[in-house]
Amino acid sequence: MGATVISPTYLSAYLLLLCLVCSLKEGYAMGRRATVAESHHLEHSHTIQVSSLLPSSICSPATKVLECVCDAWFPLSVLDKKSSLQVVHKHGPCSQLYHHDKANIPTHAEILLQDVARVKSIHSKLAKSLGSTKVDQTDAANIPAKDGSVVGSGNYVVTVGLGTPKKDLTLIFDTGSDITWTQCQPCVGTCYKQQDPVFAPSLSSTYSNISCSSTTCNSLASATGNTPGCSSSACVYGIQYGDSSFSVGIFAKEKLTLTSTDVFDDFLFGCGQNNQGLFGGAAGLIGLGRDKLSLPSQTASKYKKYFSYCLPSSASSTGFLSFGYGGVSKFVKFTTLTTLSQGASFYGIDIVGISVGGKKLPISASVFTAGGAIIDSGTVITRLPPTAYTALSSEFRKLMSRYPKAQPLSILDTCYDFTKFSSVSVPKISIFFSGGVEVPIAAKGILYVNTISQVCLAFAGNTDDTEVGIFGNTQQKTLQVVYDGVGGKLGFATGGCT
Repeated sequence: MGATVISPTYLSAYLLLLCLVCSLKEGYAMGRRATVAESHHLEHSHTIQVSSLLPSSICSPATKVLECVCDAWFPLSVLDKKSSLQVVHKHGPCSQLYHHDKANIPTHAEILLQDVARVKSIHSKLAKSLGSTKVDQTDAANIPAKDGSVVGSGNYVVTVGLGTPKKDLTLIFDTGSDITWTQCQPCVGTCYKQQDPVFAPSLSSTYSNISCSSTTCNSLASATGNTPGCSSSACVYGIQYGDSSFSVGIFAKEKLTLTSTDVFDDFLFGCGQNNQGLFGGAAGLIGLGRDKLSLPSQTASKYKKYFSYCLPSSASSTGFLSFGYGGVSKFVKFTTLTTLSQGASFYGIDIVGISVGGKKLPISASVFTAGGAIIDSGTVITRLPPTAYTALSSEFRKLMSRYPKAQPLSILDTCYDFTKFSSVSVPKISIFFSGGVEVPIAAKGILYVNTISQVCLAFAGNTDDTEVGIFGNTQQKTLQVVYDGVGGKLGFATGGCT
């Protein structure tokens, strides 16, 4: 006699009921054993073991999707996760790139310096209408840094397959970019050092160039900010980032394999023959922006521009990038996506408020609307209007007054020395979005750790309130972030990968 299989619907409902019952029991127990003051402190602060802030050299994979049962988290393996890729930090022990080039892992000061350059590039792109520049296959210097995409490319990587037979490539994924590209043989100019073997289109039976006279070639202008070129009738793309990193090569189509069951023929991508930059050994980049050449747009017939990801709690853990509706938390809350006039490929959001330690900060709504905001997987530190950041840091400092201060770290000016403490109590922070959506930031998303003697509030202020705000990847850690491109919605759920 075969084993009885519990239906996914029944199991989800049962777990939800258990969670509700246990939450009520826990709330009753807390009410009996804690004073009002103690209860308020527990409710509005994180207790963090200082040892947990130290980096680990051991990879500890996280479960992809979890649900709460009596204060514990259980994997819901019954959820459809077949269209899912593992996400790792490119500089962490879960990444092959980490083991490939340990000597060149940047310092935190260098990471933050690159982050400043990326944010400046985003602000520059959104501040004015950009001109277009013709690109040449071998001369990337013709592409001004002000054009094209934002600087850098993010911290998180996934592995996909390209070509026939399939070759696995580790690529950075970036919601602030549109075009997907990888380094290709032969290198006409230079190719930077990467961990995977460089893709050889001549060895793939499904590769073909895009003609420079085609409408597909002309569509590159909106995705890269540059007018495409032509080389022996083949379409030439070029994209340069604000730190002088670039990729130039042949625009082509190829078979893309995301998972064993998710394979796409004729996927449009850049086959880079002249590449240079700070890509951390990755083979290239996956563009998850809103342009018609981005991966969500090219796979829209299957996934309906619906994808989600969870960025791991630390560089020594793992997260996921999933396409389609499968595996999305039942507790996701959606806010409306907006479109910025000068940056239609960015995912615009409406931030309406901030709370620290359970207290909503008295910030006028006009402060957040002056410049608008975007969510970006490639920006490390969340940028706020200076008026909002000043209110946030002031309240945070007041609640952290028991801890000795430390020197600022680059753009982070609110730092502490925890060397004499085994555990610390850090006020909870929530960001509020339009539609009544409150997103509590995970404990690991509030602090940026250089050393135990220099642990900083992981937020920074823009130069003025009219610059666009950015919800960065440090604050997105462990959240399941859901993009509904067709529905024009952005969703958040806590406990995405814990």
